[in-house]
Amino acid sequence: MLSYLLQADPVEAVQASPVQQEMSYSLIEMATKGGWLMIVLLVLSVIALFIFGKKLWMIHQASKIDKDFMMDIRDYIHDGKLKSAKTLCSKFDTPVARMVETGIDRIGKPLSDIQSAVENVGNVEVARLEKGLPYLAMIAGGAPMIGFLGTVMGMVQAFFNMSQAGNNIDITLLSSGIYTAMITTIGGLIVGIIAYFGYNYLTSKVSNVVFQMESSTIEFMDLMEEPVVKEED
Repeated sequence: MLSYLLQADPVEAVQASPVQQEMSYSLIEMATKGGWLMIVLLVLSVIALFIFGKKLWMIHQASKIDKDFMMDIRDYIHDGKLKSAKTLCSKFDTPVARMVETGIDRIGKPLSDIQSAVENVGNVEVARLEKGLPYLAMIAGGAPMIGFLGTVMGMVQAFFNMSQAGNNIDITLLSSGIYTAMITTIGGLIVGIIAYFGYNYLTSKVSNVVFQMESSTIEFMDLMEEPVVKEED
């Protein structure tokens, strides 16, 4: 009898103990648990990455300029080779080159007119570089709010399910709603953080380009006050 119990107890213990399965989810599976708001966050993340990549490339191109560019412009203008100076400007697709080319076109006019024309071109170039950045800032602030909206909706759904269950309240009714709420919160924060750092990084890069433009404008206007040889035929 004792031997029977010793043989039976392990089997009964195994049968009595619940089988626990490890539950693991991929990022995609977790995202689908967040509901339709995760689609909105996905669209916002794609837009944010597109804006960041496009503006980063544009700003990088705008900051590329030969270190001897202004020195060559000075030599051409001093020698009266205005056409050669304009040709040099056309080789660079940068704000500085376009500003200097505009100033060269107005050589012979009052300095105030030249400076005004150069500054107007500079303002247009800065606006072109900053175009799209407000959308990135909007995503940085809006994505976490959408995530919090999903949190509230998930909690409301959880308590609604509990109220409909009456006395048969199951913890899964509350846990499923909280799970959905947390997923949308995480998604919103991730998108918002990426957009926030991307916006500030691009803003700092634009500031560097603006500083370069202002420095070149001052250098060009100083050049205009120097004696200029008449343009050669």
